[in-house]
Amino acid sequence: MSYGFYIYGILTLPAPQNLNLEGLDRQPVQIKILDDFAVIYSQAQQERYLASRRNLLSHEKVLEEIMQGGDRYLLPVQFGLLVSSWETVSQQLIRPHQEELTQLLAKLSGCREVSVKVFWDIEAEIQGLLAEHPNLKTERDKLVGQPLSMERVIQIGQTIEQGMSDRKQGIIDVFKSTLNSIAIEVVENTPQMDTMIYNSAYLIPWEAESQFSEYVEALDRQFENRLRIRYNNFTAPYNFARLRLTISN
Repeated sequence: MSYGFYIYGILTLPAPQNLNLEGLDRQPVQIKILDDFAVIYSQAQQERYLASRRNLLSHEKVLEEIMQGGDRYLLPVQFGLLVSSWETVSQQLIRPHQEELTQLLAKLSGCREVSVKVFWDIEAEIQGLLAEHPNLKTERDKLVGQPLSMERVIQIGQTIEQGMSDRKQGIIDVFKSTLNSIAIEVVENTPQMDTMIYNSAYLIPWEAESQFSEYVEALDRQFENRLRIRYNNFTAPYNFARLRLTISN
């Protein structure tokens, strides 16, 4: 039984030749030329693909291997897009969005997405704050076994909270001033957990990655063991041109 085509992304012409890639369900990855674009796809073996880790990684691997193969004009499509016919793709995707597709692909030309996530140790930062402000530490220590008013307890807590916020923003400002100048565009995403204080994606020129990586390493040295930095130096540019489309088959 045929379930149509699973779409990974869109390329400008000329399309890569002789692909030797496996996509979802270990199906060979192929190219379909539609108008002035090349659509990356494989034969769908399921009516609907769950966003499991395995499927997501398979989707990402296809895009990354095509980019690593030298094609730097790739527009990724969101995970899970299935179409029943190429006429559907032409009528609902290519033709009505031709200008947008052209502009997005031009924007991504010769660029890559990298990302930086910054984590800190909350307790260690609180201790660092108190060490830098002995008077605050003294006031906080009075909370242990001493009859302080609720107003004073709240005040001390708010002072520590503001101090932590200032420390966090100070770190973020250093990362921004160091890294943003290299980027063509920056997307700041919401931190995914309490210990993550910064989560950003950068669209950079392809050849600028080595310089960007050096700057990240310099930041790591600058903050010594205070921070944990997770740097992804290569991914499909979802944050800057992801197509979110609903196609009716």
